[in-house]
Amino acid sequence: MTLLHTVRVRHRSLGAALAAAGLLTTLLAAAGPAAASPDPGDSSPGAGSRQSADRAPGRELAPGEIPGQDEIVHSANVKPLANIPDANLKGINSDLAFQGDYAYAGNYDGFTIYDIADPKSPKIVTQVLCPGGQNDVSVSGDLLFLSTDSSRNDDSCNSVSQPATEKSSWEGIKIFDIKDKKNPKYIKSVETACGSHTHTLVPGGRDIYLYVSSYSPSEAFPDCQPPHDGISVVKVPRKAPTQAAVVGFPVLFPDGGNPGAPTNPGVSKTTGCHDITVLPSEDLAAGACMGDGILFDISEPEHPRVIDRVQDNVNFAFWHSATFNEDADKVVFTDELGGGGAATCNEATGPNRGADGIYDITGTGDQRKLVFRGYFKIPRHQADTENCVAHNGSLVPVGDGRDIMVQAWYQGGVSVWDFTDSAQPKEIGYFERGPLTTDRLGLGGSWSAYYYNGHIYSNDIVKGLDVLRLDDRRTDSAKRVRMDRLNVQTQPEYH
Repeated sequence: MTLLHTVRVRHRSLGAALAAAGLLTTLLAAAGPAAASPDPGDSSPGAGSRQSADRAPGRELAPGEIPGQDEIVHSANVKPLANIPDANLKGINSDLAFQGDYAYAGNYDGFTIYDIADPKSPKIVTQVLCPGGQNDVSVSGDLLFLSTDSSRNDDSCNSVSQPATEKSSWEGIKIFDIKDKKNPKYIKSVETACGSHTHTLVPGGRDIYLYVSSYSPSEAFPDCQPPHDGISVVKVPRKAPTQAAVVGFPVLFPDGGNPGAPTNPGVSKTTGCHDITVLPSEDLAAGACMGDGILFDISEPEHPRVIDRVQDNVNFAFWHSATFNEDADKVVFTDELGGGGAATCNEATGPNRGADGIYDITGTGDQRKLVFRGYFKIPRHQADTENCVAHNGSLVPVGDGRDIMVQAWYQGGVSVWDFTDSAQPKEIGYFERGPLTTDRLGLGGSWSAYYYNGHIYSNDIVKGLDVLRLDDRRTDSAKRVRMDRLNVQTQPEYH
């Protein structure tokens, strides 16, 4: 692997440092995502200020109110502690992972490592420039895994966009050695069919497995041929990660999955999965797969087996992600209506579309079923210039049989909500900024919002890393839960 660039940052302004280091051209070479991606990487970030609005002290919204441009508002129980402004010239920050005192933030230009030992004052340790959207990230030990779902001319960190119609094009998984946080080393790539939109780490004994989600094949794409009705499984030997390789492509939809339109108008045809969440303690996984939601058994990691499958052809357009509750008797699926680039948190769209779907898991063993109970959508209407829809979130590990989650909603901000009663979920806290733009639809907001060791971390598409503190009697028990790592799509046992 050639020409991996890292930038060790000692101050807030990166533009001059990047130019002085001769890295400006590399940074600008980041490509947009493959056409298959419904996520908003092929849109331009909103034109609002990249610097955060004044954080002190914020205020609560009045019912039905939309805050002013770039204005910060939040509920009384959520306090913004810090913001590290976006360091990328093009923007598009993506997913987050955590390990010890570090947060790893993906972006379409590579990834950034933050020191979060002091949550009130996070610091950028390293910025790795390695373009290829979405660059979703996970970590295990000294290894970091990066997803590339944009067609590139090769697997290097100097790659440029190249049409997927060309056989030589590359998409897949990149593996980095991160033992030295200031100098990560790119050690291995694994090409996967249709790229890697997202991936999910499945821990094993001597090996790590990655479930690679990708979709939207075409007869015109030599490395992404239909039918694409499953996932790629990558095996990574812990002691020899450079031997990582694809070891299987289990078919999850032998009948082809949801046919989409015209049979089901407004629903995505299933041609793979978008995201998978595993619960290793229960040998379970939940897959959000375009037109289908699935529950499957992962007791044999190389041979996942579907237990149940559900569809919602009335209100769900694109099954995007999944989260188990702590008792493993519920799954929250998200619907990314409009692909993340549309304004769907408004009165016209309504409360049941672009929302979360809450499903109870009933029965035992192979007789388990996903049973729909209710929808959740943020009750705060957003402007028609704000992209807003359900996106990535995690549990707040409160225990005691209560189910509380923190979740990103793009320009809808960060929502904390309670789904202990599956049929009557409710928001209990929030943080958001006003519209980036007021004259046209802009792209921005929180891509991922996760709870880790007492704080909420949000990766904002254009504003950078936000750190929030949640103080609420309903969630205070979570502050006592300390973890040494968190890949949200690999759900731990919290208690």
